[in-house]
Amino acid sequence: MKIGIPVWDGKVSPVFDSASRLMVVDVQGRRQKKLVETSIRDSDLSRRCNRLKGLGVELLICGAISSQLRNMLMALGIKVIPWISGQAEDVVRAYMDGSLCDRRFVMPGCGEEQLAEMTRVYYRERSKEL
Repeated sequence: MKIGIPVWDGKVSPVFDSASRLMVVDVQGRRQKKLVETSIRDSDLSRRCNRLKGLGVELLICGAISSQLRNMLMALGIKVIPWISGQAEDVVRAYMDGSLCDRRFVMPGCGEEQLAEMTRVYYRERSKEL
């Protein structure tokens, strides 16, 4: 599975809508296969979504994201786990080892409803891989 994580200064970018860089990781079970970082500077939302699709991203792990952009990504078949923060490489490891829903990776101010939604998507995706 290819996972996309918007990055800024080595961390998960706080807002996907304005992120300019994307780290793409190919995850196989509990192993990271390949890591690429690329530009996603396009401000046009449909081109931004198509860029991710073209990169083969199947799952986006991000911080905040507008509902419009999230819906567009989901319409393209890209799953979204929002409200995540932290060092990007730590987030990838947490995804692989099953600890992504740990409070240390949840954005400050994230409420219980957002946490429950994030947890549902995460465990649904992880169960498909294992």
